Amino acid sequence: MSTFHAVVWMDHQEAHVVMFDREHVEAQRIPARSHHKHQGKAGDTAAFYAEVAKALAGAREVLLTGPGLARNEFRDWCTRHQKSIAAAVVDSIASDHPSDAQLVAMAKQYFKKFDAMAADPSQT
Repeated sequence: MSTFHAVVWMDHQEAHVVMFDREHVEAQRIPARSHHKHQGKAGDTAAFYAEVAKALAGAREVLLTGPGLARNEFRDWCTRHQKSIAAAVVDSIASDHPSDAQLVAMAKQYFKKFDAMAADPSQT
């Protein structure tokens, strides 16, 4: 089984997508097309969410984080439009504006606990 994880910090302005496994980290910043906070057109928002979903292709487990509602709106959008990404989302948690290094550290700690809880006791 792949250990490839992703963490997405997002608000309505941008998304930081960080994909990682034990040896590698890839970070990508995706700006929203609308420059007006919470007032983007529906098409701009859908295009933004589609770009974030595309960046997550191949991730087995995704943690969403951020300060506002964008992460939950993205999750809902994925449920309707990108079911494979929606299925990979394991949680959505609130956070401030961490650096990419802090984001990876937070996600590694989260996935360590998540993987331990999801482990099959018969396999240990």
